[in-house]
Amino acid sequence: MRQVRKEAWQEHYEGGRGFRPLCDAERTLLAEHVPAPEGGRALDAGCGTGELAVALAGMGYQVDAADFAEAALVRARAEYATVPGVRWLHVDLEHCGLPGPPEGGEGGYDLVTLRLSVAFLRNRSSLLRALGARLRAGGAIVVITPVVEHTSPERRHIALDENELSSITDGFEEALRFEAEGLAVLVLRGSGGSFTAVEKGRPNPQAVAGAAAVVTDAAGRVLLGRSVKGMWELPGGRIEAGESAQAAAVRELAEETGLTARVEDAHVITVLHDDRLDMRRISPVVRVTGWDGELTLREPEKFVRWEWHPLHTLATLGTIFMPSAQSLNAVFPGVLPGLPPVHSYPCVSAVPPVPGEPAEAARLRERMTDRVIREGRAPSARVRAALRAVPRHRFVPEVPLATAYHDDHAVVTVREAPGTAVSSVSASWLQADMAGQLRLEPGMNVLEVGSGGYNAELLAHIVGERGRVVTVDLDPYVVQRTRRLCAEAGSGRVTAVLGDGGRGAPAHVPAGGFDGIVITHTATDIAPAWRDQLAEGGRLVVPLEIGGYTRSVTLVRRGDTLYAEHWTYCGFVRDRGAAARTAPMVRLAGGAVTVRWENGVPGDTGGLDEALRGPRHELATGLVVAGPFNFETLQVFAASTLAGFCRLTVPDGSELVAQRDAAAIVADGSLAYLTHVKIHGAPEPAGSRTEFYIHAYGAAGPELARRFAACVRTWDLDVRASGYPSMSVHPAGTPDDRLPPGDVLEKPASRLVLGWPGRGARVTGPDAPAETVVAGQST
Repeated sequence: MRQVRKEAWQEHYEGGRGFRPLCDAERTLLAEHVPAPEGGRALDAGCGTGELAVALAGMGYQVDAADFAEAALVRARAEYATVPGVRWLHVDLEHCGLPGPPEGGEGGYDLVTLRLSVAFLRNRSSLLRALGARLRAGGAIVVITPVVEHTSPERRHIALDENELSSITDGFEEALRFEAEGLAVLVLRGSGGSFTAVEKGRPNPQAVAGAAAVVTDAAGRVLLGRSVKGMWELPGGRIEAGESAQAAAVRELAEETGLTARVEDAHVITVLHDDRLDMRRISPVVRVTGWDGELTLREPEKFVRWEWHPLHTLATLGTIFMPSAQSLNAVFPGVLPGLPPVHSYPCVSAVPPVPGEPAEAARLRERMTDRVIREGRAPSARVRAALRAVPRHRFVPEVPLATAYHDDHAVVTVREAPGTAVSSVSASWLQADMAGQLRLEPGMNVLEVGSGGYNAELLAHIVGERGRVVTVDLDPYVVQRTRRLCAEAGSGRVTAVLGDGGRGAPAHVPAGGFDGIVITHTATDIAPAWRDQLAEGGRLVVPLEIGGYTRSVTLVRRGDTLYAEHWTYCGFVRDRGAAARTAPMVRLAGGAVTVRWENGVPGDTGGLDEALRGPRHELATGLVVAGPFNFETLQVFAASTLAGFCRLTVPDGSELVAQRDAAAIVADGSLAYLTHVKIHGAPEPAGSRTEFYIHAYGAAGPELARRFAACVRTWDLDVRASGYPSMSVHPAGTPDDRLPPGDVLEKPASRLVLGWPGRGARVTGPDAPAETVVAGQST
């Protein structure tokens, strides 16, 4: 099939060329099979220079003659200017549709002709159906075309073969074929037609299909059989002729184990597709949500025994049949890590949640909740109820119950590399704290950025049956895992969406915005979408990084500004979206010391290598603290007020820097960092005494040390007792005169203003001038 450009047809007709004339045999066939009825209308599609259109007019038709080549119509109008009953139309029927009726006339045609043009149409079948839809009752389409049998090879592109002719006539109620001097003349009627689905014959076997049944008991344990081949397998097997995957799973379950289930309680979760040697293997994974009977060994020639297994022990079982392992991982993502990739085609049918948990899970959940409450992290009755109700262990099926319900530990669920967590279920106390800060009420809508399942279901429990939770993540595996685990043990009120959370969930924003948004990864900035998609007065809870120190900050929207309401010390996995960034860093002293500018703007490290080879200056700050001490606000205070602020990291046992991770300032080829020294030990921790010190290197080191020490003393006198500062978050580009007084931290998408006690003037945070007088101290 060769397509000819419109420009080529224009050149064809401008050059005076045409096509073979209309022969007597064609005229005779037209007169015999499609005579003009009274008031008959015809459409000559691809009329060229008009010979057929004029012949149809001579038969008594009112004719619309249409062509997309203006040059052809120019010639036709000139040659047949005196012929009545023909309307010449410049239109591309294949791409622009059919012409309307003449003014005052009726629509529809009694005849449509396509002479010597159908071979050049790309979508000829669809055009023929469109033309057929415009036929009046009893009307016909006549196709006149060269055939390959009577056409030279070099002109093959203008002709149709028998297969192509068959595709034209297929679907019409009546199709007559005639010959006219080497041309095929097709008379087609009944374009409403029909279709018939047919087979090609017996296919060559290329795949084997077998259903796998995933069944759990009242304690949430999964059923596996030890086969005589020395491996663990799920119930399941071959799908018989005429049998559905669900029916096959139910049948195999009964035949192998004695357990009975209804087909209505068998749901295809996904269809797996992998290769075994030269055979494709197709495995529908069927989740059985209800069953009856007593477990028995029905086929001892195939299986040694059947057992119920806790999910977190599956990775310790030894040998598992590959399709069974892949099926288990499809239903409970993450329980069997490291499996080879497999094609998975998830099914969209709704699967009801499957109940079942051991008594130990309920006891551990109560204990976890009680500890969180004692620590004051869940003052809200709704948050407490959610902690007691939502089965945390079912969202981390790969770990033991005790690990799932440890109140102070996060559970890593996805690692990018050994030791690098990219997704986790946070510690329960922190999830309770953040959920409580949202101040949710029944019926509210919540957005969670960073998925996992458990936290979203906590929120869904809090907002109740009339509420809704949308959770978004950029990792397809995390989203699929969240959907699957929420289907297993969720409320049905969580919608997991694939996307960059930095853009929020634009397709799911309710009218007026989300009532609450919670971010579950460290954010270095406040994405504009979070503010824009938050309702007026709504709360955004975000683990915000300032100088490399992460704090969960509760922000309340008032117009275009967000105001801090609460701060919580925390740690989270880092953002991986478009807004993610890598802090600038420089290695010094042959790699023994690393300087990082977590606020994003690198400083000048010239001369620091030489400074680190020189003597170290030590300065006591005079601040002595008793026992275990908390200086979390000092970290943020220094990061937001000291010019040249950075962080130093060194290996354990470093002789250059006493702190493995130290707050520091760099300027003038020198550096100073904060450390602490125990000056008095005691049998009990409360009896010990520790003093803050500043260590410095370089010629300007003593001056930097004095500045850092002044910062520490200011914190002790003015900040320590009052806690975290007031903070407002403004859109980037907000003019200085519209900002409140305070220290300004510049971010790509926002301007943060921190109002520390004693620092009334507006300053520019870590990029401020080196000397700022605050509460009588030189900083």
